[in-house]
Amino acid sequence: MGDGGTTYSGVNPNAVWLNSRGIWLSYVIAVTILHLVLLSIPFLNVAQAWTLTNVVHNIGNYIFLHMLKGTPWETNWDQGKSRLLTHWEQIDFGEQFTTTRKFLFLAPVILFILASFYTKYDPLHFIINLSTMLLVLIPKLPQLHGVRIFGINKY
Repeated sequence: MGDGGTTYSGVNPNAVWLNSRGIWLSYVIAVTILHLVLLSIPFLNVAQAWTLTNVVHNIGNYIFLHMLKGTPWETNWDQGKSRLLTHWEQIDFGEQFTTTRKFLFLAPVILFILASFYTKYDPLHFIINLSTMLLVLIPKLPQLHGVRIFGINKY
């Protein structure tokens, strides 16, 4: 009988779940559903819906990948090492340039391109979309792995 607080797989769940079968398709479907819900709001035009889709996606991406730290379950092999790492730093055990990391890096870029196109490159929408895209892309750079700028999110 287990003690409820541990997993017996010996693998950090944050490091491997994004490699599960169908996760990328689920990610694309979730973003598409978000966009369709925003498009169905009567007082939003197409440009606003695309910008909101991009902003909501990027803020959610930032919170879940770059702000939240630790693991959902403590593993025996980890010994608490992952508690100071963000989810992004734990993906694929910290290995850079894996297919999962490339997908998660490309998703905001593609969404930014789509949002820019459908907003007809309106300057206000472009600045909002660009700034939120940079918010999620800059922390993903390999040079910033484990770096805490100004000590933000250090503990």
